[in-house]
Amino acid sequence: MHHEIVSREEWMSARKALFEKERAMTHALDALRVERRGLPWVKVEKRYVFEGPDGPRSLSDLFRERSQLAVYHFMLTPGKDHLCPGCSYTMDHVDPARQHFEHADLAFAAVSRAPIAQIEAARARMGWTFPWVSSGESDFNYDFCVSFTEEEREAGTALYNYGLTTIQRSADMFGVSVFAKNDTGEIFHSYSTYHRGTELLMGAMNWLDLAPKGRNETGGTMSWVRLHDEY
Repeated sequence: MHHEIVSREEWMSARKALFEKERAMTHALDALRVERRGLPWVKVEKRYVFEGPDGPRSLSDLFRERSQLAVYHFMLTPGKDHLCPGCSYTMDHVDPARQHFEHADLAFAAVSRAPIAQIEAARARMGWTFPWVSSGESDFNYDFCVSFTEEEREAGTALYNYGLTTIQRSADMFGVSVFAKNDTGEIFHSYSTYHRGTELLMGAMNWLDLAPKGRNETGGTMSWVRLHDEY
């Protein structure tokens, strides 16, 4: 991208014009966040059981003492050694952030279909401390639209990101689901987002967006991203 070299006064004029657009976007995002929080809820009737490093855990257990739970659907497929760089990049942001948001009544857990031994090996390699459990062969990943059977993929009915994408090769995809629990212990699904909807969790992207090269995606979306021990 060519950058014109101008005086400080000309730069200030251009910057103020952009500032007005940034303000408008900020106010639009504020309104969107209010609308997001106002979405209706769905009661979770099914009992989901996960496997943690210390044994079985229910969905309710993942809340610990909090009334809200954010789940990251991590692409870690049983029997495959591939550790998704995009999911890992997102998870690198979690431990620093959750020391703050957990004090605001939001619990966090990552969930994958891979067995717990595979999960623990990945966690040890990456140095992560957040809760990460296995959904095994339960319905959890399928019910929240991040895993797809071979039959669905072959039939072209593996619909991801609210039907915008049809998955053919990968058995697992990524996303975020949010749950709430009331005083009687009932659990409700309040929100899910997939694909680019998870970008808001990638703090490093926001820093890059401030710089002239932006996300530096000359080789494709997130083409430069590696596991943090591979840079």
